[in-house]
Amino acid sequence: MADHVALLRAINVGGRNRVAMRDLLGVLDALGLGDGRSLLQSGNLVFRAEGRSAAELERLLEEETVARLSLRTDYMVRGADEWERIVACNPFPDEAERDPGHLVVQFLKDEPGEGAIAALQAAIQGPERVQLDGKQAYVVYPLGIGGSKLTGGVIESRLRTRGTGRNWNTVLKLAEMLQA
Repeated sequence: MADHVALLRAINVGGRNRVAMRDLLGVLDALGLGDGRSLLQSGNLVFRAEGRSAAELERLLEEETVARLSLRTDYMVRGADEWERIVACNPFPDEAERDPGHLVVQFLKDEPGEGAIAALQAAIQGPERVQLDGKQAYVVYPLGIGGSKLTGGVIESRLRTRGTGRNWNTVLKLAEMLQA
């Protein structure tokens, strides 16, 4: 069985799309996805699955979450090997060490097309820095995320795909869960 991380987009944020983690774990269990565990209340799941690609798991989880919980949301699924690479390939290791709460990985639904990173770079109005690696955008917010104009919506519109962000602390905690 292969381990996976599933990240849900825009749940339990600001009172929108409320769902209990036990209900999400129930969906995993009902689908026969083993060893389901959650981290925090913002849609971070770790589970085991065999014989399905990340894209197949995303579709399955999205369909079943609508059917079972009446909740429509995007899932971004990454395998354990891919998660390990995401951690190892962080282009901002100094920022991760010094200020991990202000380093965010935006996990994208699709890999952005040509010119997307240039469009995103052109949208930056402050000191933020961005590096793209496949279906991940690493973003440093030196002055904090709350006041930045480089919002998730701006990132999605410039990269032309949906995504969900997790700070570096959460990325590392999920890596630990995969290794446990």
